[in-house]
Amino acid sequence: MDTVDQDRSIKDLIETSRTIAIVGLSPDIDKPSNGVARYLKERGYRIIPVNPAQDEILGEKSYKSLRDIPEKVDIVDIFIRPDKVVPFVEDAVFIQPRAIWLQLGIKNDEAKEMAGRAGITFIQDRCVKQEHTRLVSKP
Repeated sequence: MDTVDQDRSIKDLIETSRTIAIVGLSPDIDKPSNGVARYLKERGYRIIPVNPAQDEILGEKSYKSLRDIPEKVDIVDIFIRPDKVVPFVEDAVFIQPRAIWLQLGIKNDEAKEMAGRAGITFIQDRCVKQEHTRLVSKP
């Protein structure tokens, strides 16, 4: 897929998604995961924190795992070290979101293969906030 087609596909995914589970969402406002979640929430997305150490983040109930979320998720956005990603991708495949998204700086080929086998769109090493700004929030 060339860059234009990739951009079109990502733009469509972002514009047509409403619910984003954020794995590794930190309550610390200085952490990138928190900044991305706040940005998305301010733009009307339903944010679902996934952090077993927290009960609530950004005013939203936090879940221990993706499998605990009682509603349909469009995008699973993962802020976890590359070597720790696979179990979270396994859980994501189980809940069948439209896309699994590994944030900027996070790449994992095994996770990519798992998502591909499950027929789930897989994006890695990109920031959903940056892509939203670049492709959707253009002036």
